[in-house]
Amino acid sequence: MPRWWAGLALAVFPVVAHAQTVQCHIPSVLQRPAPIVPRTGEARPNLPVGGYTLALSWSPEHCAQRYDNRHDTQCSGTIGSFGFILHGLWPEGTGRNWPQFCRPAAVLPREVIAANLCVMPSAQLMQHQWAKHGTCVTARPQEYFDIARRLYQQIRLPDMAALARNPRLTAGGLLLAVAARNPGMKPDMMRVRATRDGWLDEIWICLDRRYARTSCPAHKGGMRAAAPVRIRL
Repeated sequence: MPRWWAGLALAVFPVVAHAQTVQCHIPSVLQRPAPIVPRTGEARPNLPVGGYTLALSWSPEHCAQRYDNRHDTQCSGTIGSFGFILHGLWPEGTGRNWPQFCRPAAVLPREVIAANLCVMPSAQLMQHQWAKHGTCVTARPQEYFDIARRLYQQIRLPDMAALARNPRLTAGGLLLAVAARNPGMKPDMMRVRATRDGWLDEIWICLDRRYARTSCPAHKGGMRAAAPVRIRL
């Protein structure tokens, strides 16, 4: 590991507690992510941006699907424990296709990783999000993650443990609970994604080109409002 990835003190990058983060600290040594290079045909640099999706991933469900968590900072417990994490900020197109891999992506600087590790607790996930999505937003990774982090921090979540105890919880009921915690937000501005057996996986929040919350397009997908959903804790 290069020396410049080691010895990163918590005092240099203070961590702000978020409603979605149970606990988190920045380790003294940061993982260095592997570069992400698109496969042939994956790059779509010339499509216009019609809006954005702010994707929040429910960490307990993600980690339940990981059978070897020893080297996974999100799931191993080595840096903390998490509820909703920032999956990414995704540029959307004006139709069903979206821009991605818009320019070559260098390995992220350690400062960017440290500043965002408690909202996106995987350096490799950060690298992937920057390469695939962030390069279509800006030429500077710090700017991309600053925008995404601010949007993530604006979201207030309901009591997920209480919702998990509701045996009749539906996707629509979950979105109503989220909307109630965020003034101006409506259920049609969000989509719920779940596993095949109905466990909550992600919430997607639809944004316009100025990052304001907006109604999701019809083709956005997601669960039906009446579909039952379970929450793993």
